[in-house]
Amino acid sequence: MRPKVLRITLLLLATAGFGVAAYLTYVHYAGISPVCTTGGSCEKVQTSSYSRLLGVPVALLGLLGYTAILATLLARQGEATRFAAMALTLTGFVFSAYLTYREIYSIHAICEWCVSSAIVLTAMTPLSIAWFLRPGAGRAYAAGVS
Repeated sequence: MRPKVLRITLLLLATAGFGVAAYLTYVHYAGISPVCTTGGSCEKVQTSSYSRLLGVPVALLGLLGYTAILATLLARQGEATRFAAMALTLTGFVFSAYLTYREIYSIHAICEWCVSSAIVLTAMTPLSIAWFLRPGAGRAYAAGVS
């Protein structure tokens, strides 16, 4: 896959993840129940002890994470920004995997919004690694070639 296609795909996925995280952050601060269409247990997950990390809502952490990923994807491209995008995506993936583990084995409930974010990060991780490792991707962007 060409670097430009990888970048656009990552931008689309990160935008989708941003939307999910923004919705969950809104739900948290508005004090309302998330819409759960498949009979999941979104409210149980969103109000569990695992929905906060050091007092900060996990949804807000996700929103900040997706914002940082989008910033690296929109910044002038080079090896450092591609590495940052990969590192942020990989970190998000690992944290999401941990939260999914907690949903299944500790909370005994699944939030479809959380699963959708996990799917986004799972798709983004190998793509961001490929984008970082793509030979000449930095040179192509520096020259304005895709």
